[in-house]
Amino acid sequence: MSDFETVAATEFHTAQPGPAGDVNAPSQPHSMETQKPRSAGADAWRELRRKPLFWIGLVLALFALVMAFWPSLFTSADPQTCQLSRRMAPASGGAIFGFDVQGCDVYAKAVYGTKNSLMIGGLAALLAGVVAMLLGVTAGYFGRWWDAIVSRVVDIVLGLPLLLAGIVFMRRVANAGGGANARVWALIAILGLLGWTTAARVIRSSVITAKQQDYVHAARMLGAGHGRIMLRHILPNALAPFIVIITMALGAFIAAEATLSFLGVGLIPPSQSWGLSISEMYPYMRENAIPLAVPSAFLALTVLAFIILGDTIREAFDPKLR
Repeated sequence: MSDFETVAATEFHTAQPGPAGDVNAPSQPHSMETQKPRSAGADAWRELRRKPLFWIGLVLALFALVMAFWPSLFTSADPQTCQLSRRMAPASGGAIFGFDVQGCDVYAKAVYGTKNSLMIGGLAALLAGVVAMLLGVTAGYFGRWWDAIVSRVVDIVLGLPLLLAGIVFMRRVANAGGGANARVWALIAILGLLGWTTAARVIRSSVITAKQQDYVHAARMLGAGHGRIMLRHILPNALAPFIVIITMALGAFIAAEATLSFLGVGLIPPSQSWGLSISEMYPYMRENAIPLAVPSAFLALTVLAFIILGDTIREAFDPKLR
């Protein structure tokens, strides 16, 4: 038996020396040789599973999504069935939070308002993500004059306050006679086209870092084209911070839609929205605070859920924050 096999048998109690010179002798432990290295996503998921905050945010977000797509699971009342005789009436029957100033079911309005809030926030985040991905990846990869142009465009858009620009553009839509559906799509376009800058900067920085790695140089030496390098090698390794930013932006877009609707330039009836409900009940908060508190709580918990998700995902993907 060789000296190496003697040391191995001493240090690893499960190891058994094999014939001299036989590297792969029977009964030798192969766990260290055959174990596959975990990817960054697998390491992040391993960290996320241990975080209670991640599960709290995930449960709240999934609860809001189910409520948006299947509101009838949570209430059988029609939010547009209103009777002035029930104005500010307390809870009774299926109206667990009572009625608002127009005699509408407060809980039903909050449940059905989830759909528009999540749809506008989600589609705006998707639009912002597509714009940020196209501009950020190409700017970080090609650099030079294209990077300079994209950087200046980002600076210009950042100079436009999101809410102020939203108020101006939505007033133009209102003056043009846009109806309820037109306002929904106008909000999606405005929030998406003005909210992509942070994500573009993050993905650009990640691409600049990733394209300096050895595996990118190796792929280029083997003849891979720009498209293949960006899609197969750079993008998967630069995607984690982008996902974090878009997740947190989703919560910000939901809050922005509620703010614009509260100011009277967002959604209008018969659309259901948390911002609309808050705007309607704000003048009557001293008379009855419950119709104001319910949509406010729905909004706060939903925004908080996506912010928690983004924050915990960021910590999981960044080893310095673990």
